Amino acid sequence: MPEIRIDPFPSAAELDTLWSAAWGTPAPRDFTSILSRSLTHVGAYHDNQLIGFVNVAWDGGIHAFILDTSVHPDMRRQGIATRLIREATRVARERGAEWLHVDFEPHLTRFYRACGFRPTKAGLIKLV
Repeated sequence: MPEIRIDPFPSAAELDTLWSAAWGTPAPRDFTSILSRSLTHVGAYHDNQLIGFVNVAWDGGIHAFILDTSVHPDMRRQGIATRLIREATRVARERGAEWLHVDFEPHLTRFYRACGFRPTKAGLIKLV
């Protein structure tokens, strides 16, 4: 079972390797400055290698946001993403968040519902 670490601050190379495997593209940016402003981020490690990750951004107040949930394709369907989300939820609550938001594509509805998220009406503008 992978080790779950709170705020591990993985290197850019570690995140790029995971991102490339999980999303099929290089990481879009260096996450260093992003993670330093996050409420928390959670990593899953197997044999000291980053195999799962989730970031929790926040507004500095009571709202937090799940971003970048990623699990290496070779490690999927083992409950790792669920553990990451549950741990991120726990830490966000402990650090004062009262609401945890997530946006996701329709095929992930069942997963996020199982993690405790309920549907809401929301809006979205694509800026780029």
